[in-house]
Amino acid sequence: MEYHSDRFEDFSLLVLDGTKLVCVLPANRKGDEIFSHQGLTYGGFVTQEKLKSEAVSAVVDAVIAFLREQQFKNLFLKQLPTFYASGGKQQTDWFLFQRGAVLYRKDMNLAVNLNQPLTISKSKLKHFRRVSEFDLSYKQTDDFASFWNLVLLPRLSEKYDVKPVHSLEEIEKLQRIFPQQIKQFSVYHHDEIVAGITVFESDWVVKSQYGATTKLGEQLRALDYLFIHLLEHYQKRGKHFFDMGTVHENGGQNVNWGLLNQKEELGCSVYNQDFYTLEL
Repeated sequence: MEYHSDRFEDFSLLVLDGTKLVCVLPANRKGDEIFSHQGLTYGGFVTQEKLKSEAVSAVVDAVIAFLREQQFKNLFLKQLPTFYASGGKQQTDWFLFQRGAVLYRKDMNLAVNLNQPLTISKSKLKHFRRVSEFDLSYKQTDDFASFWNLVLLPRLSEKYDVKPVHSLEEIEKLQRIFPQQIKQFSVYHHDEIVAGITVFESDWVVKSQYGATTKLGEQLRALDYLFIHLLEHYQKRGKHFFDMGTVHENGGQNVNWGLLNQKEELGCSVYNQDFYTLEL
């Protein structure tokens, strides 16, 4: 989180049982309010995997008590989608609810369960099988700059008038720190880059952090071509889920139906991501 420390006032918490770390809560503060770190896609209480429910309850109580001592007024939490936990544990939600937390937002997070056979739509598979006619190829590459400058930035600017959360310099810095977790895959047509996907890998999950295509790549369905290859690639490597992110706009108020349909046709299912607020 240090790479954007200038944007947020960090207030991340570590919970210890004696000298043993049992929980982290990535967070930042704004005045007398504390948030699941707003520079991260996901947040919430991240507990030690084998921690029993009674201990998780004690962790929640300890954090609440500490925040009250620090005179915070409100806590805002964005929970991890369930597929990020190896056991799908959700007891933290119940403990928060029992202590007065209120669900104020629920997002649809789209992911493919790689433990099951892939369920890609017939139309996408049909075009995927025709790709040999278009002379497309893909590879993993360290060239983030070409994807950022020639594909991602122009596409986001043209379609949505926005910029990616990470600048090129930030993503390159992160990749140097986490070379085994952050990877770039790009698609080429006659040596011209036409699409790409930046992925973040964890033990169980692969997340497509950025995916974009040029106008030519869109005509050639280059992004679908790459997604299908990556789904097959990570399924063979034993990953459990391929996370394609949310499909919401305007702070979760609206759904991008076209994007939702595209992800469902690639075999995604909906996994809810919950947001809670707790008055301290």
